[in-house]
Amino acid sequence: MPLFIKTEKFTSETMQLLPSQREHYLNEHRSWVSSLNQSDKKVSSGYLVNEEKLPGGGGLMVIKAKSFAEAKSLIQQDPIIVAGLVNWNLQEWIPVVGMLLE
Repeated sequence: MPLFIKTEKFTSETMQLLPSQREHYLNEHRSWVSSLNQSDKKVSSGYLVNEEKLPGGGGLMVIKAKSFAEAKSLIQQDPIIVAGLVNWNLQEWIPVVGMLLE
């Protein structure tokens, strides 16, 4: 099954929210990802940090889906996307060399 990578960064408006306001949406996002994995969807989500382990580099999600359209439809249900908190991009990833991590 094809793999898709979604990258995202908070919008400038989202960065102006209080951390507690952002945390509310991040908790909704985590719950959504957990529910997907419980329903046999293959999704992994996390955030990027710099060399000092400070966040701010955005987020990344890996999705197994039958098609680009299926992956996009799934992603458009993400609470942080529904709320318009991030700018995001979706691409299919075609591994060429190496092994897939499980």
